[in-house]
Amino acid sequence: MDMEKSLATLDEGTTCSSWNYCGQRLATGCIDGTLSIFDSRDPASSSFHCSSKFQVYESGIAKVVWVPPEFGDAIACICEDGSLLLWEEVVQDGQVLQWKLCKSFKSSAIKVLDVQFGVSSASLRMVAAYSDGHVRIFELLDPLELNNWQLQAEFQNVIDSVSTSGKASCLSASISWNPQRGESQESSFVLGFNSDIQNLNSSKVWEFDQTHQRWLPVAELASPGNKGDRVSGVAWAPNIGRPYEKIAVATHKGIEIWHVGLNPDSDGRLSVEKVASLSSHEGEVWQMEWDISGMTLATTGGDGMVRIWQSNLNGDWHEQAAFEPTF
Repeated sequence: MDMEKSLATLDEGTTCSSWNYCGQRLATGCIDGTLSIFDSRDPASSSFHCSSKFQVYESGIAKVVWVPPEFGDAIACICEDGSLLLWEEVVQDGQVLQWKLCKSFKSSAIKVLDVQFGVSSASLRMVAAYSDGHVRIFELLDPLELNNWQLQAEFQNVIDSVSTSGKASCLSASISWNPQRGESQESSFVLGFNSDIQNLNSSKVWEFDQTHQRWLPVAELASPGNKGDRVSGVAWAPNIGRPYEKIAVATHKGIEIWHVGLNPDSDGRLSVEKVASLSSHEGEVWQMEWDISGMTLATTGGDGMVRIWQSNLNGDWHEQAAFEPTF
C-alpha cells in the first residue's frame, strides 16, 4: 500500500521555505521574486492550498523567515541582491486580508546573508548577518508597528575585538536564537560565517549583558585546530530541563553536537564540550532543524538527502533514517 501523499504543490523555481508552527502556514520564495502562502483547507486535514501569491521583489528570493506569531502575521524576505524586506498581512479598507511591504532594509554595498528573530521579556529583536562580516541587532520599538525598528548594536563575530582585520568577504552566514523565553533569561544566539577571514567563521554564542547594555561573546564552538573552518549551518535545540544547552554546528567536515554550560566562569565565559560528530552527508549541509525535545535532529544538504539523527538517553547519536527525494 502506497502511503505517500502530497501535502502542497510548490511552483517550479521555488528556492526556500519557512513553516509557521503556530498558524500552521507555509511560506515559499521563488526565483522570480514571488512569495506564496499556503494554508490548511481544513484544521483536520493535512493538505494545504495557496491562499496568497504576490511579487515582493524584482530579483529572486533567497530566504524567508516568519516573524514570531505574537507580533502578527509577517515574513522577512532576503532577496538575491541582499535586500531585506518585511511583509505583513493586514486588513486594508475593511476588505479581505492582504499583504503589504512594511519595511525595507537595503544597502548598495553589502548584502544581508541571514536574519532571525528573538523574543525577550521586553521586546522583539532581529539579528542580521552581512556579507562584510558585520552583525547588526535591531529592536522593535512598538510591538504594533513592524516598520519601527531601531539599530541597537553592530559588531563582528569575533571573541577578541582587537583581532578584527579589514573588510571580510562572506558567502553565507547562519544564525540561531536560543529558543528559551524565560523572564529572567537574557537574549542569546549563536552565529557562524562562511568567509575569507578565519576568526570570523567559528560559531560563537552571543548574550546580551543587561547591566552594561551590550552584546558579549560567551562561548566559541570550535576545537582549537578548527576555528577557521567555514560554517554552513547552526541550530540551537529547545531545552526541556537539561542542565546545559545543546547546539548543532555544520562545517565541511560534518555536523558537530556541542553542549554549552549554563553558568559562566569568572571571565563570563560558558563551558563547551563537543559530544558527537555526524558525517553521513556528502557535501555541504544546508539546513538543520531540532524537534521539541532536542533529542532528534533533521538535516539536509548538497547530496539531496534528508537525514534524521537521534540521541538516546545515554547521549549516543546515530542516524535514524535517510530520505531521498522522489519525482
